[in-house]
Formats: sequence, C-alpha cells, structure tokens
Amino acid sequence: MSIWKQPVELSRINAWSANTMMQTLDIRFTEVGDDWLRGTMPVDNRTRQPFGLLHGGASVVLAETLGSSAALLTLDIEKELAVGLDINANHIRGVTAGIVTGTARAVHLGRSTQVWEIRIENEEGALVCLSRLTMAVIAARGGAPASLRA
Repeated sequence: MSIWKQPVELSRINAWSANTMMQTLDIRFTEVGDDWLRGTMPVDNRTRQPFGLLHGGASVVLAETLGSSAALLTLDIEKELAVGLDINANHIRGVTAGIVTGTARAVHLGRSTQVWEIRIENEEGALVCLSRLTMAVIAARGGAPASLRA
C-alpha cells in the first residue's frame, strides 16, 4: 500500500531541484516505490573533500534531500509541510569516484513528526552512509509554495 498523498512522477519531483543546491550537486530522483524514494549523486569535484573522498556533508545533503522530499510526498501540501528537525549520519565507507545511490524509507509517519532512514550505497551496492532524518510536520500557512505544486 502506497504512503504517498501526492503524485510521485519523477519529472515533477526532479523539478523541485531547479535553482537549488540539489541542482548544483546534480542530485537526481531516479526511482519511487510504494514506501521509498531513491536518488543519485555523482562523486566528483563538487562532492569530494581535499583527500579525494566523498565529503560527509555531501552525503548528508543527499540524505536530507531524499528524506525531506519523501516526507513532503506523504502530506497534503496545501495543509501541511515537513521541515527538518534533526539529521544524523554514520559514514561507513569511503568513495572516490562514480555515483552513490540513496534510498529513503519511512520509520515513523506521525501526526507531528516523521522519521526517515536513508541508506547511501556505492555502485557495487556496499553501504557508504547510514542516515536518520527527523522531520516536523507543520501547518502550511498560505498553502504550498508554487515550486512544489503539481
């Protein structure tokens, strides 16, 4: 059974990234299931730290992008929105090149909070980063921003 309350067309969700950090880092939403959202990010000069490894902060950006976008998709954005409260990330394995893929899955979908787990893997499917994101569900004063509407 699907947890989504909005259309989950990838072209629509990817359009949310226009003129944002997600566009700068080339984060792309690639797949969606009944209860998960997946996206990718390149490991290149935009996302590496000085030692040549994927920057932990870039992993956190990917995790928060996937989790917060998924959270929004579970809400009626004319009435409520989700905003980040807390994020934590355990960096498990270094990556020097290629593409990393993150998958966000809901752990808890409550009335006032949501908790999401985001697993980021390398191209071989090995775990790179495990993140947990807590979102607050708040009233959408004045409705959803135009950039989020279908």
